[in-house]
Amino acid sequence: MAKDPVLPVDDEARGLAKKLMRTVRSGALATNDAESGIPFASLVAVGSDLDGSPVLLTSQLSVHTRLMEADPRCSLLLSAIGKGDPLAHPRLTLLARAERIERGSERDGQIRRRYLLQHPKAALYADFPDFAFWRLAVASGSLNGGFGRAYRMTAEDLLTDISGFFDFYDFEAGAIEHMNADHADAVALYAARLCGAREGAWQLIGIDPEGIQMALGDEILRLPFPKPLSGPHEVRPMLIKLANEARSRDA
Repeated sequence: MAKDPVLPVDDEARGLAKKLMRTVRSGALATNDAESGIPFASLVAVGSDLDGSPVLLTSQLSVHTRLMEADPRCSLLLSAIGKGDPLAHPRLTLLARAERIERGSERDGQIRRRYLLQHPKAALYADFPDFAFWRLAVASGSLNGGFGRAYRMTAEDLLTDISGFFDFYDFEAGAIEHMNADHADAVALYAARLCGAREGAWQLIGIDPEGIQMALGDEILRLPFPKPLSGPHEVRPMLIKLANEARSRDA
């Protein structure tokens, strides 16, 4: 009898999956074509909501938009990019239901702000009348972390619990603006000394209960916190702690 190749989900697997969900900038979206009965796959730019749920910005003119409107069931493949064999790099398939965000709503404003930090060039067309944001409500996922590292994951494994973080979207927006304006040196140190990235003018683009995202050009980094935060009041002390840790390390 063949051994089940799927491993029990552990914290390392959860961390890898969440990193992919918050740093991969594009993915393969598969939607259902009822007329042909054949799945339709397309390349889409991907952002992330506060809890890690994928966010898309699509045009009414695209085939996948019309298919999501008719049948919200979909899947999204996210893959790390690197040298060598593409199958040697981690990838994650998410099973989800697409939810269109009402234009002009409070959620639309929240989603739009976060998405444009992750994809600033999308500001050129985000307000066109035929474009709208979609949030993918994740049901489950399948992670391949490399040879012999396959995991079946639940939504609880993949998403960040934000139930205790009321009004955090506004808090996050203010904290990001403050850090980039007044503490850009600390953000650059987070990237270079704590993430091992190249030095440069890194910008903070996301804060959530489990970590932060930073961007430099088309590159996005994820820095997880040592432990999840219990509320917004812990954000400032955590950022100070990380800055002190970064400064204590040799350049």
